[in-house]
Amino acid sequence: MSNSIFRKKSINKILADCASGFGDAEHGGSHLKRELNVKDLTLMGIAAVVGAGIFSTIGLASFNGGPGVTILFIITAITCGFSALCYAEFASRIPVAGSAYTYAYASFGELIAWIIGWDLLMEYAIGNIAVAVSWSTYFVNLLEGFGIHMPEYLTMDYYSAFSAHEQVQQLTSSHHLADITDALHQGAIAWSSAPGFGSFKLIANIPALAIVIGITYLVYIGIRETKKATNAMVILKIAIVVAVIAIGFFYVTPANWHPFMPNGFSGVMKGVSGVFFAYIGFDAISTTAEECENPQRDLPRGMIYSLIICTVLYILIALVLTGMVSYKKLAVGDPLAYVFNQVHLTKISGIISFSAVIATASVLLIFQLGQPRIWMSMSRDGLLPKVFSRIHPKFHTPSFATIVTGFVVGVPALFLNLTIVTDLTSIGTLFAFVLVCGGVLLLPREAARSGRFHLPYINSKWIVPVLFILCAYVFRKDVQALFNGNNKDDLPFFLFIILSAVLAVFAFIRNLSLIPVLGLLSCFYLMTQLGYTNWERFIIWLVIGLDIYISYGYEHSLLGMKISSWHKLAKRISLIGAIISIFIVVFIEGHNGLLLNIIYAALGFALGYLITYTIAALYFKLFNPDKAV
Repeated sequence: MSNSIFRKKSINKILADCASGFGDAEHGGSHLKRELNVKDLTLMGIAAVVGAGIFSTIGLASFNGGPGVTILFIITAITCGFSALCYAEFASRIPVAGSAYTYAYASFGELIAWIIGWDLLMEYAIGNIAVAVSWSTYFVNLLEGFGIHMPEYLTMDYYSAFSAHEQVQQLTSSHHLADITDALHQGAIAWSSAPGFGSFKLIANIPALAIVIGITYLVYIGIRETKKATNAMVILKIAIVVAVIAIGFFYVTPANWHPFMPNGFSGVMKGVSGVFFAYIGFDAISTTAEECENPQRDLPRGMIYSLIICTVLYILIALVLTGMVSYKKLAVGDPLAYVFNQVHLTKISGIISFSAVIATASVLLIFQLGQPRIWMSMSRDGLLPKVFSRIHPKFHTPSFATIVTGFVVGVPALFLNLTIVTDLTSIGTLFAFVLVCGGVLLLPREAARSGRFHLPYINSKWIVPVLFILCAYVFRKDVQALFNGNNKDDLPFFLFIILSAVLAVFAFIRNLSLIPVLGLLSCFYLMTQLGYTNWERFIIWLVIGLDIYISYGYEHSLLGMKISSWHKLAKRISLIGAIISIFIVVFIEGHNGLLLNIIYAALGFALGYLITYTIAALYFKLFNPDKAV
């Protein structure tokens, strides 16, 4: 028991809790059955990865990077491969459900575990929002095939419609009518035809909300995909994707592949969020550790096999898409169906839409099942209220957590667009991968055991420092530009350089293992490519999470002792600081709109609370050592 914010939950305690029925994957005290083998895990990985990514976000990534997006798929696959090996190392030592949250609790301690748990909640929730939005696009397209037309203002988010309306007006006034894409045209129609009052329009993505409600209901009453159903779903997905590749090959125009990287390497990297979003499902395999026949051996194989298969499929699909039509036309939510419509194969387009409806709905179901488990896991450790771990007496599901998940996913799905949610999901997932790779570096090195996966140890003593020096020399002009300019978008990359230098030094001094170091650096590099705005949004989410930990999690943790008296005093002081911050932020960033002022006030409160508490805690620790933790 400890009052340190870095108190750890030992591996022995995690395993003991799991054995006693306290694990986060247990329902009603019964243990999960170990039924999954390598084939099942591989198919589950494909089921999670081949979903909204291959049916939707690949279009925008191709639009940004052209045919060169295939390079990004390879880079992302290698990055995920490093992370998968680190996940496998943890799974071999801690073969229980919980994924990165449980791993962080054992390696970094409670504060980092909370951060990664809070981050995973964002990853799953916002990822499901993206899947719901993608499902809506294909569902509407499927209805069109049956002659059923839904009004545009009921099938998209408010921002996309408003933005499309503004762009169409600008392009029309400047006589650039050829630049008005189908997506912009539909958005403009949605804005002009939507009912409303004054300048406000009633625009919302109703199909996205409907699918979330339906899936949440299924999860609530205890519907679970069996191994047989999952395998059948994967076979359907692969069959459709292979058919698209085979048929689309005959409609490829090689001239569309030139130039290969029309917007340069920077254009290729703009697709990071969309491409990486396609891969985020592979880590869901790690949550099945308690259901594997031999997790120490089978989990890493399932992860790697599924990554290889999905990478090959994604590369071939990207080449077919960019070969059938110009990359400039692929900024659509349903690229596979769209390209076949362009070559007048409408029946195939309808089949793709039907398959995408099933595929994306199944992905939504998988992750909608997973998120309540994270709520439940954190609740059982005391970091969230006990109500989140409440199990329904009849359905044996985390009932309250499932309902909350439905609200958290369903309401934003009405109003958010695909780009925003995929960017946030990608940065959250990459952050989780960074911590998992870093956590492996903190684990004591163990000798290989028969029948259990062991991360190969390659000494990075010379390799990482040499790579750092070599890259610093090759990209010296880019590095110099960071110091000569004042572009805030360069700040994440500046942080990457600092992290790389620190790891190079530690690799030389501590003989760190090469694979987790490369995984950590590659994931953090991809984070730098997601833009300063996404970093701001991500940090805001973490600040809100830290406020909740300070207010509730820290003092209710099952690993904690009696809370020091200064903690509650610091919280009261923090409320004063938070209220003052509201007025400061609104005064500096004040806007005429009431909604914006409310948003800025809320952000000011969250940030002020955290900063004031941190200062107060440091003061009490320095000047009241008897009362401090």
